[in-house]
Formats: sequence, C-alpha cells, structure tokens
Amino acid sequence: MTGDSTKTMAPEPRTFTVGTFRPADAPGIGELFRAVYGEGYPIRLFYDTEALTAANAEGQYYSIVARGTQREVVGVQHLFRSAPYASLYEGGAGLVLKEYRKGGINAEMLRFMFEEFVPSMPSIEETFGESVCYHPYMQKSMEEDFRHVATALEVALMPAQTYGKEKPTAGRVATLDAFRCYNPKPHRIYLPVVYEDSLRRIYARLDDTREIALSEADLPAGTPSQIETSLFTFAQVARLAVPASGSDFAARFAEQEDNARAKKSIVLQVWLNLTEPWVGRAAELLRRRGYFFGGALPRWFDGDGLLMQKLLCPPAFEDIILSSEASQKLLEVIKEDWQRAQQE
Repeated sequence: MTGDSTKTMAPEPRTFTVGTFRPADAPGIGELFRAVYGEGYPIRLFYDTEALTAANAEGQYYSIVARGTQREVVGVQHLFRSAPYASLYEGGAGLVLKEYRKGGINAEMLRFMFEEFVPSMPSIEETFGESVCYHPYMQKSMEEDFRHVATALEVALMPAQTYGKEKPTAGRVATLDAFRCYNPKPHRIYLPVVYEDSLRRIYARLDDTREIALSEADLPAGTPSQIETSLFTFAQVARLAVPASGSDFAARFAEQEDNARAKKSIVLQVWLNLTEPWVGRAAELLRRRGYFFGGALPRWFDGDGLLMQKLLCPPAFEDIILSSEASQKLLEVIKEDWQRAQQE
C-alpha cells in the first residue's frame, strides 16, 4: 500500500505527512533514534540503513513514517513480527522528534497504521501492542481509539533504562498487551481449570469467537515437547515458547529454565498453547515451579496462547497504572497468583 495523509499541527504551524516506508527514509529513522535514545536503543536494526530497508522489503518490519516539510523523518511507528505466528504483528518502536511532539503526529501515525495500512495487507491477520504501564495514555489510545482488547499483563518486563533519556522510573516497567483481530479465526481452546474464571472474563471481551472447553487431559505419553527459548540479555528476559507439550515437559522445561537463569535472566515468560487439551497439566507444572498467571495471547501460535511468568526480581505492582476497569481486575488476579507462587 502507498499513500499519505496530511495534518497541520497545533499550536505551532508545522505540517507533516504520514505514509509507508521508502528506502530514502532509512537514514532519517536512524537519526531519529539517535536524537531520542543516543546509540543505546537495544534494537540495532534501526541504526542500520541497509538492514532496515531489507526488513521492510521482506515484511519482517513495516515502518510507518512521519515526514516534515523537507521530507525529513520526524516520527516513526513500526509493525513487526515478534510472536510465533507470522501473521500476528506487534505495533511498537514508535517515537517522535521532541520539537514535533504534542502536535498529533503519533496519533496520526497510529491511525494510518491500524485503520489504513493493516486493512490493506492480507498477510496481517491480527495486531497487538505492549503499552507501557507508567502512564495510561497509550493504553487508552490502543483500546478506545484503535479497538484493541487488553488480554495480558507482563509484569516487570523492561528495565527503565531502555527508555533512554526519558527513563520513567528507577525500577522495571510493566506492559499491557492488547489485541485486535482483522481476519477472524474461530477455533477451540482449552482452559486450565485453575484459570477458568479469569480467562472466561478475558474471552468475553474478545473481538473474535472461540469454542471453549476445559483442559482435563493428561500430557500425551511418548510425545516430545517443543520448547524454543529466546534470551534478551539487555533486558535480562527469557521467553520460552511451548507450541507443543508432551510427557517429557517437566524435564525439558527444567533444563531450559536452568539455562536461562544461568544466562542471568530475571524475568521468565512462558507461552503455552491453549489449543492443546492437556495445557492445564503443563500450567500446573509451571505453577509448582513458581510461575503465575499473565493472561491470554490471541492467535499467538495461530491458535491462542497462555502467558505465564516468573520473577527473580521484586515486582513494582504499586507503580503500575492501568486505564480500564478490566485491566485493573486482571492486575488483581495476577497479584493474587504471584502471592500464591511465593508461598510454594
């Protein structure tokens, strides 16, 4: 898709256009990240002109660019693949040049991205965002303006220094995950009995339909587990994707977790597959290892996922700001389950 939308900023008479990525934008995007974060932004792709151009061409990233009157880059938002399912894209890595802020650029980039660009891309079936929880503004925008449904909360996900010169707090930052469906895929999911009520509340608000059953089956004998671990050393985060769990899950998972902890990960996240009838058994094994509830992840494996998490650092629940009653209820459930995990 190509095309631009034009807005005039207020209160200063700055004019900008918003459109899709052009190779000529790549150097300006790198300079924008340097202006806001210096050389410290952890995703190095944005500083590499050729790599960013290739990522846009291949569909790994889509850059939505705001340009000033001289076609200089003054803002950017991104869609990118971060989940196991290739047609689920995350929106994020957005920023605006300081002197252009408070003039509607970010809102226009998001509107263009979610209302014009994504509907034109058949390869994108669902989007989600991880809104920071040290202020409510992006959460409200994603949910109210761009029709995303909050389904999960990642506690203490990112160190504050990730946000560079705009460091919001001395501790770690939580994020609220919200999803929007563009291409519905009704399918059957199985809820762990212990989380049935919490998950049913989430699914009652979802913008896609599910056939819901309870997970009561045993882990299948003789079936090997699939566990893929991604380590983010700068954030001390380990993410363990479990598209398939089998009879060896306990042993395989213990090995993967021990490796993550040896690499100094202090935030451990696990994605279980809710389309497996025995997912409840896998969740129970994690609970015994100190993991607690995180929420639902629609279309994570194409079918839905369940987020469970474990902290080897103090959670800053008191610093989490949430904009909706549903999200606040989710936080209450997570805090209660975290407290249970500390006692086991």
